[in-house]
Amino acid sequence: MSDFRPTLRPALGAKTAITSAEVKLSALPEGAIVQVLAPPGEQDLTSFLSGLRKGGVRTVSPGQWFIVGHEPMMRDDMKTLFDTLEPRATGVDQSAGRVRIRIDGAQARRVLSKGTALDLSADAFPVGRSATTLIGHIAAHITRIDTDSFELIVLRGFAESLWDDLTRMCAEYR
Repeated sequence: MSDFRPTLRPALGAKTAITSAEVKLSALPEGAIVQVLAPPGEQDLTSFLSGLRKGGVRTVSPGQWFIVGHEPMMRDDMKTLFDTLEPRATGVDQSAGRVRIRIDGAQARRVLSKGTALDLSADAFPVGRSATTLIGHIAAHITRIDTDSFELIVLRGFAESLWDDLTRMCAEYR
């Protein structure tokens, strides 16, 4: 395996964070995103993955998780992670293919509700809950990371479009 790592232009590098008293929209660092896939019948690996301390763990669906971190994972660290996952699961590096966006503030839930049919109330979608959904026509993975904070993971090719949509959805709170 080569140590070659292409230099990527940040997908949202030209975008300016949106900040107001009601809502804040910001691009998160393009660090590491590893998709973990477990075979059918494997038990829930959330606790095991969290114990690896390689980043935050986001449930995607039964048998699938994302491990996310602000810092890029070097080749040797990635290989060690993949070796640790075997044979219970398989890891796939999604770092170059997905982008994370954060939305915070008292109106964050209302902004997101303009674009998705998910019930984002605290009772139905508590801190730590994740779901894959559409925001408008764009597939996104949403995680509530705090009472008024959400993280969105989107395919890199859709990141600018989603950012522009979110910017328009935030307009009344700026």
